[in-house]
Amino acid sequence: MSLRRVCVFSGSSPDLRPGYAEAAELVAGLLVEKAISIVYEGAATGLSDPVADRADGFLALPGGLASIGELFQVWSRPGAAEKPCGLLNTADYFTSLLQSEGDEVLDRFVRETQRGMLIVDRDAAELLRAMADYRAPETRRG
Repeated sequence: MSLRRVCVFSGSSPDLRPGYAEAAELVAGLLVEKAISIVYEGAATGLSDPVADRADGFLALPGGLASIGELFQVWSRPGAAEKPCGLLNTADYFTSLLQSEGDEVLDRFVRETQRGMLIVDRDAAELLRAMADYRAPETRRG
């Protein structure tokens, strides 16, 4: 898969952990270096819907539960699971969320089959590489 446009979800709070801002800067630099355009937080409603449809993948940075909800809402739309969905796990931000059984956010927006399709990495370069190499699982049509 070719990543030309990535829809990025990030927190808006200025009170972030020290490593989160650096991770966001690193991701931005890598995207620029690879000539990948950033589509900022394409929510699944309103005018953001067509913006998310033009994205080749979805990427969440640490820093806000609202952003996570928007990410999963977009990614759960028909056809979106064909695209890679990455979580930059800086300082294990997403670890407890991903390990929680019966988590309200995950259960509401992400089907069980999609959980295994999430691409999670602490290293931004490796995460983007894995997203670029993503192949959607084949589905049976009856």
